[in-house]
Amino acid sequence: KVPEGSRALAGIGCHYMSQWMDRRTETYTQMGAEGVTWTGQAPFTEEPHVFVNIGDGTYFHSGILAVRQSVASGANITYKILFNDAVAMTGGQPVDGTMTVPQITNQLYGEGVVKTVVVTDEPDKYPIGAGWAPGVKVHHRDELEHIQKQIRTIPGVTAIIYDQTCATEKRRRRKRGLMVDPPRRAFINEAVCEGCGDCSLASNCLSVVPVETEFGRKRAIDQSACNKDFSCVNGFCPSFVTIEGGDLRKPDNQCLSADTPFPALPEPKLPPLSEPYSILVTGIGGMGIITIAQGLGMAAHVEDRGVGVLDIAGLAQKFGAVTSHVRIAPKPDDIHAVQIAAGGANLVIGCDLVVTAGADALGKMQAGRTRAIVNTHEMVTGDFTRDPDFDLPADNMRAAIDEAVGDGADYVPATRLAKALLGDSIFVNQFMLGFAWQKGLIPLGHEALMRAIEVNGVSVEANKQAFLWGRRAAHDLAAVEKLVAAAGKAPEPETAKTLDEIVAKRVAWLTDYQDAKYAQRYADFVAKVQAAEADRVPGQEELAETVARNYFKLLAIKDEYEVARLYLSEEFRSAIERNFEGDYKIRVHMAPPLVTRRDLDTGHLEKRSFGPWVFGVFRLLAKAKGLRGTGLDIFGYTEERKAERRLIRDYDNTVASLLNDLNASNHALATEIASIPEQIRGYGHVKEAAMEKAKAREAELMAEWKNPTATADAAE
Repeated sequence: KVPEGSRALAGIGCHYMSQWMDRRTETYTQMGAEGVTWTGQAPFTEEPHVFVNIGDGTYFHSGILAVRQSVASGANITYKILFNDAVAMTGGQPVDGTMTVPQITNQLYGEGVVKTVVVTDEPDKYPIGAGWAPGVKVHHRDELEHIQKQIRTIPGVTAIIYDQTCATEKRRRRKRGLMVDPPRRAFINEAVCEGCGDCSLASNCLSVVPVETEFGRKRAIDQSACNKDFSCVNGFCPSFVTIEGGDLRKPDNQCLSADTPFPALPEPKLPPLSEPYSILVTGIGGMGIITIAQGLGMAAHVEDRGVGVLDIAGLAQKFGAVTSHVRIAPKPDDIHAVQIAAGGANLVIGCDLVVTAGADALGKMQAGRTRAIVNTHEMVTGDFTRDPDFDLPADNMRAAIDEAVGDGADYVPATRLAKALLGDSIFVNQFMLGFAWQKGLIPLGHEALMRAIEVNGVSVEANKQAFLWGRRAAHDLAAVEKLVAAAGKAPEPETAKTLDEIVAKRVAWLTDYQDAKYAQRYADFVAKVQAAEADRVPGQEELAETVARNYFKLLAIKDEYEVARLYLSEEFRSAIERNFEGDYKIRVHMAPPLVTRRDLDTGHLEKRSFGPWVFGVFRLLAKAKGLRGTGLDIFGYTEERKAERRLIRDYDNTVASLLNDLNASNHALATEIASIPEQIRGYGHVKEAAMEKAKAREAELMAEWKNPTATADAAE
């Protein structure tokens, strides 16, 4: 991402996708021409400077020629060279060359690049005498924004080398034992989280997933998919902790072992194989989609069948759409094309709902011919990193699949079950395969499929268990669900469904937050709205429910006392213990306003990391909540706290004005105005920006409220 006021040009590679990510990046070009188009455009535009992205593989292949062209033209341009140690976009192959970062700095210096800076997530890894070109300095990646602002003012060609192994490639190597897996994991305190999405903006990572709660949408870390990049921790929010040491807790209840007493499974009747049988496997990068296809191919070889496998990953190595075409036949000569034709799939194993409901996958389905086994888990998409309120149209996607296959679809919560049964959602692939096999939809024997797992050699026993649990789920899903429920898993919290339940939960919370008097203030206010709504719009409670949720949000300010209380809560302690085991320590990442410095460029508070000792401070703060709002409340004098108290007063007045003129015709508008506070989320500068946006929207709606005739005339 480039600083505000700058533009970037993409080339070819992973950074090409930055054009879809609101990162002020434009265009693309062929390999080795990165920045060359700018040398022709620069004299005819008022844009004084651009950044251009280029990968290390492209740089070594031909990109240095583009740099040479830029130097010769005298253009003002900064090359951002990503040294990620792999051709990550197409499978993590090694770069076809042996250049090191110090060698690149010297080559750039020799070509006439006027300044080169190196940023990395591990600045201490370079020894003294690493062989840098003259004037090169190494900085931590956290300084990238500041460095970009400085370097864009330097005339001529400059360069920033971003030295960090691709996070997806790190994860792949760790799984293979080729790289040390750091004993550190990120975790989110759900109660402290505001659901603002700043962590997703900071990391652009889809391992930060939404969690729907009684108090709105929050965030969680999908530990099975996490790449341990930790850039999400930089989101301006005190809800992030890192767990250092220990391990992820594995299912340890006996009822979750493969030896669990379970009704004997009948042997399925496998489909006849008189002609090629076509299986389409759909999912996203990182789910093991290609592994399923490879396993089916190996099993077919074991049975001496003909088989063809075509994997289509496109730009996806993690979280992008992946499809695998598998065609199995009595003998190799029976397969004349590997790609499945339109309407030609006999079976679709849909490991991801979004990809399975996509046009490419739907085009391979045909009612009366295709059976589909679809995972109901709603994997977030890239839209969620930019829009915290983004929702997948899951019902529409299921309807599209049902239309394509008629009544031939089975839906199974495979991700949830695989994680509960095996401790890791990565096993969803084998779970789905076992489900499909037990349904009699795969023309290969059990022995061959187990042999394929053994040949793969990765987590053999766990994958066999996943296959078995998939079979069991296909035979009796209710029985498997019952076993999972009996395994001591944390029960899903019940959300309030009626106005009385909504109020009761929040009265209890506000009593703990401050005291019974404070909670009664809330209850009385909601009761007033409820009575007015019942009088003016009989039979409706939507406005009262909206006020009940939003007034609570404003009253329960997450100040220093409250954040401390929530970190000491039993719910947080239990969440940590459910997810982690062993000898671990907790570090909390936050930016306390009275002891934290501000970033010189942005003016924002800088987050710091605090060790376990901070929980002692939390205990003192939690006990001091009685100071809240008094003259002794030192935190209450900050601009953020003053603004939050103003919001409460403003909401009191706004709702009062709504009740004065409430009627059936403006009831919906009143409800929308009363819901404005739900848009105000986050902490510090994030919350400040949200306040400004919410206030602007409120002003628009209030103008409509006060002059509905003018609004109606404008609409006409």
